[in-house]
Amino acid sequence: MSEKRAYFAGGCFWCIEPTFQTMPGVTDVISGYSGGDEAAPSYEDVKAQRTGHRETILIEYDGSAVSYGELLDVFLRSVDVFDGGGQFIDRGRSYTLAVYYSDEAEKAAVTGRLEKIEADTGEKPCVAVEEFKSFWPAEEYHQDYFLKHPEEFRRELEESGRTRRNV
Repeated sequence: MSEKRAYFAGGCFWCIEPTFQTMPGVTDVISGYSGGDEAAPSYEDVKAQRTGHRETILIEYDGSAVSYGELLDVFLRSVDVFDGGGQFIDRGRSYTLAVYYSDEAEKAAVTGRLEKIEADTGEKPCVAVEEFKSFWPAEEYHQDYFLKHPEEFRRELEESGRTRRNV
């Protein structure tokens, strides 16, 4: 097994986490924060836009079973790549899109896909492509929220508009 990690900021981490949980080759998905400089940010501070972090998921995966490119394709299909102000009802920097790359191959994969989207649509995607610097796991009550609170999670998806996205 070739254990690897990918970091995607896709708006509300509650909403994006289950997209990857059941994918073959994915061993874990952890909700957390990336993109800011403050150590160990709290949910309240991130949500209030005080830290520069984005809600982000860490995907641990077996690189021999699923590729980074496959994860990236699922991510880009599950978000609105043209919304630069956040995702769905969640607004502000902490809910904007980003891919945090760990090496030049990941960076090339991301930029290549974003260039293709722009060529195909004539619109520039609003996805930050940034070198990974840190990831802070979110508080425990955020982890696997969709499993712990299925009714609240379903409502969140419907009210946010995410149920209209095709993955």
